[in-house]
Amino acid sequence: QVQFVESGGGLVQPGGSLRLSCAASGRFFSAYIMAWYRQAPGKQREWVATIYTGGNTNYPDSTKGRFTISRDNAKNTVYLQMNSLKPDDTAVYYCNIAGSTGGWGQGTQVTVSS
Repeated sequence: QVQFVESGGGLVQPGGSLRLSCAASGRFFSAYIMAWYRQAPGKQREWVATIYTGGNTNYPDSTKGRFTISRDNAKNTVYLQMNSLKPDDTAVYYCNIAGSTGGWGQGTQVTVSS
């Protein structure tokens, strides 16, 4: 089973930026459609961004234009560049194979606050 280790979270002021990383184990990373998700306290986990094997990306309206997902298949790593952060972006961020219901990592906490 593929395992994920997320990192790069922290405390940032509104309007600031963070870059998250997610390192994946296994040999077939380049074949996976990868996604970032987040879960705020008391809320359902929600989709944040997707990157396809060819590099195309997709975002919900809540993150479009502010977040950028990318991948480095040589490093088995997917990234999430987050700009213009808002307090509503506060959550634990996770990466996973798109559509997967299991195999979640520990996530990385992002807190946007002044």
